[in-house]
Formats: sequence, structure tokens, C-alpha cells
Amino acid sequence: MSESDTELAKDLGLLSALTIGIGTMIGAGIFVLPGVAASTAGPVVVVSFLIGGAIALVNALSVSELGTAMPKAGGGYYYVNRALGPLFGSIAGLGDWVGLAFASAFYSIGFGQYLATLVPIPGLLFLSEVQVGALVAGAVFVGVNYVGAKETGGVQTVIVTLLLAILTLFAVQGWLSFDFATLLGDGGVAPLGYGAILPGTALVFVSFLGYAKIATVAEELKNPGRNLPLAIVGSVLIVTVLYAILVSIMLGVVPWPELSQSAPLTQATQVAFPGGFAGIAVTVVTLGALLATASSANASILASARINFAMGRDRIVTNWLNEIHPSYATPYRSILVTGGIIVVFIAALGRDIEVLAKAASVLHLVVYALMNAALIVFRETDPEYDPAFRVPLYPLTPALGIVLSLGLLAFVGQEELLLSAVFVVGAIVWYLVYARRNTERRGLLGQFILDRGGDLPDPVVGAAAAVSPNGSGRSEDRPTTMVAVSNPRTEQALVTLGAALAKHEGGRLLATHVVQIPDQTSLEAAAAQRGRISQTSDRLLADARTDAEQFDVPIETQTVLSHEGFAEVFDVAREHGVDRLVIGHGGAKLAGGRVRSRLDELTHDLPCDVLVFDGQEFDPSEILLPTAGGHSSDLSAEVARALQATVGATVSVLHVADDRDEGRVFLEEWASDHELDDVELLVETGDVETAIGEAAANRSLVLVGATERGLLSRVVGESLTLSVLDEMETSVLLAERPRPRSLRERLFGRAKSAN
Repeated sequence: MSESDTELAKDLGLLSALTIGIGTMIGAGIFVLPGVAASTAGPVVVVSFLIGGAIALVNALSVSELGTAMPKAGGGYYYVNRALGPLFGSIAGLGDWVGLAFASAFYSIGFGQYLATLVPIPGLLFLSEVQVGALVAGAVFVGVNYVGAKETGGVQTVIVTLLLAILTLFAVQGWLSFDFATLLGDGGVAPLGYGAILPGTALVFVSFLGYAKIATVAEELKNPGRNLPLAIVGSVLIVTVLYAILVSIMLGVVPWPELSQSAPLTQATQVAFPGGFAGIAVTVVTLGALLATASSANASILASARINFAMGRDRIVTNWLNEIHPSYATPYRSILVTGGIIVVFIAALGRDIEVLAKAASVLHLVVYALMNAALIVFRETDPEYDPAFRVPLYPLTPALGIVLSLGLLAFVGQEELLLSAVFVVGAIVWYLVYARRNTERRGLLGQFILDRGGDLPDPVVGAAAAVSPNGSGRSEDRPTTMVAVSNPRTEQALVTLGAALAKHEGGRLLATHVVQIPDQTSLEAAAAQRGRISQTSDRLLADARTDAEQFDVPIETQTVLSHEGFAEVFDVAREHGVDRLVIGHGGAKLAGGRVRSRLDELTHDLPCDVLVFDGQEFDPSEILLPTAGGHSSDLSAEVARALQATVGATVSVLHVADDRDEGRVFLEEWASDHELDDVELLVETGDVETAIGEAAANRSLVLVGATERGLLSRVVGESLTLSVLDEMETSVLLAERPRPRSLRERLFGRAKSAN
């Protein structure tokens, strides 16, 4: 199964998106950190929360722009890897992953703290009762994600509504018990000095990590260009105000030196509420704290699985981690590894929640700085970068985000700063030792530098070349031919074609069945009926495996639920890095006219070599290969050679020229250049279509290489002018090879599509 199986329909509105952000953030800032933060900065820690919110707001603007431009799994890692390349992608991905594990351990400890106030928990060996509670909670959170957490806007809205109701009751009653003398104490507003504000900010910044979660559900948002930035920025503003108000009230109810470092809101509630209601209020607040910390921890584990998926797809880490569970459809290995890291963090560092909070903050600050840099690179180097929302005051805003994120690192403390340095160095070593040999895609920045080698200083170009990925470690990987199957009547023909080509080059086959779901049906609802869908798909893919076995080539199969149809086929091919895609002519029309304009653009940006087969039965015994030269005729020659070798095809090559002798010379040179031996050479004069039609009459297959740009596009759009291909009874195989488009071609294409 692919990533697309987990995609949801666009059924999340602004309110749902807001509650996802608020619900993810609210657990730490109010329920866990106030006591620890107050001991670090005193009452002025309220300013620390405000500064943390301001820094988060600047970064939130950049996340909003990137999220509307590329709503993809992986979030920050995906943006950094695309823009800055896999070296920085490794830093961002591993940093984000481990940072989320620190955050999950932190939330689990918070859960354990409140659980210990509610029920007696015994200590175990070197573990405190809080750590034991946190380990139990962490195991439950990992288990929930293992069997498949369903996080919807509706559920999150209910949770956030309950939390806000509880906090409102506390705020009202707490304000009645509020005392400025208690807030200021003997030392005034800054008894530990104003220099404690920024260290306090570094500590509480973990409270603002959740807003990026909204970007990961951008694909599910209604009107994402409007709702995504509103939800991200709005959630940061709302929680910042909540933090400032509620922490102020807590410090006005309980003197800051006495505020509990394990369950501060429970303590403040006990003081604020009158005697008869204190027990009930404390119980309600404690249950709210458990709900809030559980929600945050669950969201962090879920996000970490998506980051692993994105890194595995790009071969930054082994794709072994992303194996999907056959029953639960979850990346269970990734979740278990992440769960193991969380358990270690809880056991080793759980007695000092400050270390967990700062470590999570540090790693995310590094990622935020890289994300802001990525935004600048996208804007400056990618002509197709077109976000629905753009940060104001560019480039000052992303530049400020870089400065603020890196600047705050100076106040986290030596221990945590050293920890961040170790992770950055470790990620670099990981890239040089493992990822560089396995990944192949360069970032936009590296490609930009290498393309302008003559205009830039040699050290810069040399550094870019030295860290570029080379994919040398993929030697064990076999070339992949992907076959998109959808119709039982054409499955055998497509798989036989793909298997014959894969066998010739010692490759493997990937049979993919994209099940197109109507827009009116959410993918979540479709996934719930996976059993019924799987029966049909399983039969189709079982037939594919049987047909592939006849050629003794390895085959993998997958079913993908998608709203996109044909566009999803291209996305899957791109994500799996396939070398060749085989589709049926009917498959090319999967989406009909619904998204025709997008399909036209897709077919101008092919993910790999594409072969479109038009016919019911694949019979390559007598192949006619018309050619006039051209880019894609190289591919048709490769296919002809492969079919000669694997199925004993007889190949006739046809060239239509004005002069028969000149045509003969051209054809002999072309066949020699393309190593086509033992082929019949046919030279004709006159009308091209007539010549092809007459020559095809006695053949079983016509193999046509696209001789002009966009031929496949016109097949999809049913505007192919070579009407002879539609009229003949012989099966047709169209071959098109991608090539970079010039600026003129891009402009011409856009102008054409606009007409």
C-alpha cells in the first residue's frame, strides 16, 4: 500500500484545522511546563511565552507558504530535502524524527505526572512512579498508532472544546483568587533577572511545536490556500494568548517558587477553588491534563511515522522501516522503532523533564531555520514554485525566521546545545556514509550551483559536487518497470509487456492498481471498505503475479486508493523511482475530462520512460517500428531490442522519406546506432500515414516513438493527429521518453493550455 492510502478527502474546514493545531500545542504550555519554567525565569516567564509565540509566528508564516505549495507527507523534511538537497534533508529529517521522539517522551512524562496524582503508581527499579506511568502511557500511544490511529478534525474538535471549557472554568475561578502580591512575590516581576527571559523562551518553545502538524493535513483542507495559513497563524496566536493568561493566573494563585513542577495546574486548581468543589475541580483538571498530553503525544508519534515514510521514499533511511502492516495498514516497523526510542528517552532522561523539553525545542529550531532557507531557495531557483499563500515582506520574513531560530539556540544551555551539535554531526555522517550512496535526487540549490559552474567560485561548485548524491550504493537495486493495471481484459497484455522488458535488463516488476475513489467519498470511508475493494484488486494483482512468473522476474504488487486516478499513477511512479511505466490506452483516460488541464501538464513532466499500449492482446511476434529519428525513438529501439531477445520478436523498421536512397542511408545509420541487428529495413516515399498503414497490415504490433513533444499529452487529450493509429486493427505501443523543457517550451506550453 502506498502513502496515498492514508490520505483523506478534503473535508477539514478552518475550525477543524484550528483545533488540530491548538489541541497539539495546548498539552505542554499549560499542563506541564509552567512550574519548571517559573523556576527558570520567575514571573517574567510570561514574557518568555510571548517571545516564544512571536518566534513561532514568524516560522508559521513560512510553514504556511511551503504547505500550500507542497502538501506532502514529511512536512519540514520534504521541503528542506527538495530545496537544499539530501545532505540538509538528512539533518532535517533525522532531527525532526528524533525531536518528535523527545517531544513524545516529554508529553508521556507529563501524562505520568498527572496520572500519579490520580492513582497510586509504584516505582520500579531505577524508575520513579512518574516514569513508570509515562512508560505505560507511551506503550499505549505506540500501540494505538500500531493498529491505526484515526485523527480527524471532528475528534480533535471535541477534545479541544472540552479542554477549553475546563481551562475557562479554571481561568474564571483562578481570576477570583488572583493576587498581584502573589504574582510578584518578594523579588518583583524578575527576581532572577531579565536575562532569564530568553533561557525561559528556549525552555517553553516546545509548547509551540504543534502548529506544523496542520501543514501535514493540507491535502485534506477545504480551500487550503486560505484556510492553511489562517489555521496555522491563528492557532499560534490563540495558544500564545492562552499561555500568557493562564500562566499569569497560575502565578497569581500560587507563588512562583512554590508552583509544582510535576502537576502545576492541579496545584493551582486546588488553591483556587473553594473547599467543597476543590476535589471535583482537581479531578476534572487532571482528566483534562491526561487528555491534552495524550493528544499531543499521539500526534507526535503519528507525525514521526510520516517523516520516516518520506525519508524512506527518498532513500535517506532504509525503506524497510516503511513496510505496511498487512492487517492494520500502518508503517508498524517505523512506529515500533520510534516507540523504542521514546521508551529509552523516558527511562534515561525522564527524571529531568527540562532536558526533554529543551532537546525537542533545539532540534525543531534547527529544522525551522532550514525550512526558512528552503523557502528562499524555492523562490529564487524554481520557476514552477507557485504557493497559494506567500509570506509578507519577503525575503525579510524567512531571513528573520533563520536568525530567530538559530539565535534562540544560544539560550538553551550547554548540555542541550552540545546535544544538538551531536545530532547535526551525526546526521551529516549518516548522509556521507549511507544516504549519499543510496539517494539520487539533488536539491534545487545543488543543481542551481552546478548548472552555473562557470559563474560561481570554484570552492562553492566543488563543495556542491562533493556532497552531491551519487546513488552508488544502489547497485544491488534492479531497474523497475511499473505496470498500471486496472482492467482484467488488458492486464495480461500489459504485464506480459512489462515482464518481457524487465527480464531483458534483469529488472523487477511493480504492478500497481490505482482504485479511483469519487470525490464525494472520502478516502477514509473507502479504506474502511478495504476488504471489499481488496477482493477485486487482489484478483487482478494475483493474475499479474501469475503472468509475471512466466518470465521468471520478481514482482511486487500494491493497491492505491486515490481521488486522482491517472495523475496518481504518475505520482506513484515518481515516488518509487521507477525506470519505466507501462499503461494501457484506457488507463491514460482514467480521469476522463474531469482534470484534463492538469493531465496535460502532467504529461509534459513525465516521471520516467512511458509506454502506452493500445490493444487487447500483446503479440510482439511481428513488430513494425516506424521512425524519423527523434528523442523518443531511442526508447522504441530499446523496446524492440528487448522484445527480440526475450520473446523472439521479428522487427521491421520503416522510414518514410522524400528520396528513397537518402532514406536508405538514414535508416541503415539509425539501425546501426541503435544496435538493431537482424531487422528488416523498409524505406518508402509518399504519405507517412498511408505508408505506416500499409506496412502495419501484416504485423502484430506497431511500435511508435514520439517524434514531437507532447505526443502522449495528445493521446490523453484524444487529439492525436496520426489517425492511422486509431484506424488500424493492429495493436499500437507508444513510447515517450522525458526530457527537460526549455524556458521557451514551458512558456509555449502554458500559453497553449490557456487557450
